[in-house]
Amino acid sequence: MLNIALFGPPGAGKGTQSKLLLEKYNLAYIATGDILRKEIADGTELGKKAKDIIEKGGLASDEIIVQIIENNIKSNTHLNGFLFDGFPRTMVQAYILEGLLLKFNASLSCMLSLEVPKDQLLKRLLDRAKTSKRKDDTPDVINFRLQEYDNKTSPVADFYKEKEVYIPINGIGDVDEVFERLNTAIDSVIQESWLNIVLFGYPGAGKGTQALEISKKYDLVYISTGEMLRNEVAKKTEIGKKVLPFMEKGSIVPDEIAIKLIENKIKNNPKARGFIFKGYPRTLVQAYILDGMLRKMNSGVSCVVSLEVSTLEAIKRLSARAKTKNSRKYDMNTDLIVDRLEEFEEVTRPVADYYTKQNKFFSVKAYGNVDEISKKMFAEIEKARRIVH
Repeated sequence: MLNIALFGPPGAGKGTQSKLLLEKYNLAYIATGDILRKEIADGTELGKKAKDIIEKGGLASDEIIVQIIENNIKSNTHLNGFLFDGFPRTMVQAYILEGLLLKFNASLSCMLSLEVPKDQLLKRLLDRAKTSKRKDDTPDVINFRLQEYDNKTSPVADFYKEKEVYIPINGIGDVDEVFERLNTAIDSVIQESWLNIVLFGYPGAGKGTQALEISKKYDLVYISTGEMLRNEVAKKTEIGKKVLPFMEKGSIVPDEIAIKLIENKIKNNPKARGFIFKGYPRTLVQAYILDGMLRKMNSGVSCVVSLEVSTLEAIKRLSARAKTKNSRKYDMNTDLIVDRLEEFEEVTRPVADYYTKQNKFFSVKAYGNVDEISKKMFAEIEKARRIVH
């Protein structure tokens, strides 16, 4: 998920820029101030507790903040991520946010800090006070809020600087200029993040060919469980002997064997910035396993790209492959081909549902030449990179 904290003093322009960022990146908006004011207007229990504090320009208690943020996260998991405006505002809240996101298997992608000189802030806030009906837009409260920011909120920047996710943004200029600076920063974060792609689809959909294309374009380490297993069989290793009966039928090998091979591949590529997985996961259990392996590296599956072909097309392609040097033993037998396709529907298809619920599943019609399919596939990957990373 793309989780952004928009940081900066009162009057820096967070509210204006938030609206633009929400629309472009399809994020859920969590502005503690706005939510609290709504709670106050609705006369809720939380609103009653926060009313006096908010009207004086103070900070609501962390207990209240945690409740409203957790409620909003739970009700907006269908979106691409969250934009936090006005939170965290203290060091305690910074730790709270870390814990809340961890609870949802997420983390803060970046903190974007709008930098505006104090004299400009005072001018903006005083101008707003002339038209605003907010009770916290008075000269005394404005000065108090800026002092509160300096005393309690500025140290939060150091917390995120240590985590290397703090990005200062020049907040002077018109709305479009500042927005462009924010976009540039976000795109940089997306490009630098790990990219772990699972290539999904029927046997014969072209996953092997397209996995290599993805690997070259994005400089990812290619992990093909089938290729690794065939190497073990060719070398007549102990693993090769164990998996040979499964390989001859194109069946799923025991999980403990695949785990060992994948972990070794990952360990042997410590400088990798991401992986392309072909042929794994093939079961829901394997999807859990892959998530666990990537979680150990503070990473996760970025997206699953499914190459879609009809059952008849898959049979034609596998039968044609049987006549080439790339043939597999199970390509030679129509019954085995049908068995593999049936196994895919019964055992592998639920993996698609698993990643669809996480908003990580993307489909591509896998018809046409290699370049045509690659172009469509790259477009989906770029779309995914703006959603998850």
